[in-house]
Amino acid sequence: MDSEELIEEALKNIREDRQETADLLKELKTEIQSGDTTHSRSGVVAAKYLETLQRSNEQMVKIVGIINKNKEKEIDVSLSSDEKENIFEAIREAV
Repeated sequence: MDSEELIEEALKNIREDRQETADLLKELKTEIQSGDTTHSRSGVVAAKYLETLQRSNEQMVKIVGIINKNKEKEIDVSLSSDEKENIFEAIREAV
C-alpha cells in the first residue's frame, strides 16, 4: 500500500469517526433537551465527543501538511536551454 492509499484510508476513517461522533453528540444533546439526562450527568460524555472531533481536526491538518510537503517535492526544477548552456559554459571556462 503506497502513501497515497494510506492517506485516503486515513481520511476515510477520520470522516467515518467524525460522523459517528457527531451523531452520538446529537443524540446526547436531544436526551439533555428532553430531560432524559442532565448536563451535569452527561457533560463529561459530551466533552469526550468534542475532544474526539478536535483530535480528528488535528489529524486532518497533519494529513494536509503531509500532502503539501509531498507536492513541494514534486515541483519541476528542470533547466531551460539557456540555463543549461550557461552551466556548460561556466564548466568549460573553469577547466
